[in-house]
Amino acid sequence: MKAISALKELYAYRQMIFSLVKKDLRGRYKGSALGFLWTFINPLLQLGVYTVVFSFVLKSDIQPYSLFLFVALIPWIFFSSSVTGGSSSVLASKEMIKKIYFPREIMPIANVTSSFVNMLLCFIVIFGVLIAMGWGANFFALLYLPLIMIIEYILCLGIALLTSAFTVYFRDLEYILGIVTMAWMYLTPVMYPSSKVLDTVATTKYAQFAYLWYLNPMTPIIDAYRDILFYKQVPKMSTLLLAFGIGLFFVVLGYAVFRKLQRGFAEEL
Repeated sequence: MKAISALKELYAYRQMIFSLVKKDLRGRYKGSALGFLWTFINPLLQLGVYTVVFSFVLKSDIQPYSLFLFVALIPWIFFSSSVTGGSSSVLASKEMIKKIYFPREIMPIANVTSSFVNMLLCFIVIFGVLIAMGWGANFFALLYLPLIMIIEYILCLGIALLTSAFTVYFRDLEYILGIVTMAWMYLTPVMYPSSKVLDTVATTKYAQFAYLWYLNPMTPIIDAYRDILFYKQVPKMSTLLLAFGIGLFFVVLGYAVFRKLQRGFAEEL
């Protein structure tokens, strides 16, 4: 019953969430000459850099490698920004929290939602690149894209709730997470396929521990994005179920921890 009441309260404050998301999106490139266009220019510039580097400097057997990397990098950027930005969302709003009452969960929710909207805009670039390169797409596979996006959103929200609550009590966590997410990227199949890791492990005495690879919550999510956009195939149902299960676990855990720790926010802030 408490959970239902909390959800109803969040719904009642939905306009505040929309306002915070709008404010964050407008403020990202405030003062720059090109403004909101940087949302589209940034991923295009990144794609250009990767194309040059992996076509002429670090050649890969996967072709086109720049596209292989790009379709996974955009979802990863969303995850990384949600974790790092979400962790400081409550702390950054301490003045507002002290002055008025509102459900404290709104801050990490608004932060993750803002990053999610930014990712959706970047997907316009992804589809533009797919068309420009003549890569094409599997329409049936694309039907699964909104599902994996929602699953990633749930995961990011859960981690943001968890880290934002802990950061209030342990301020250094905000900076530690920047290093953690950087290392996390190399442990996630963003720059290489999962098959490369699994095939390597299969030839060693640790083959029975290959399942541990999927304990990384972002592994099945990145695999699903790449299946849909690069390999043009429907992601495996086991991949989707695993991703959903992990996302659900983190959002339930994050919400429970946040609700418990928020009782001391006023004293700590």
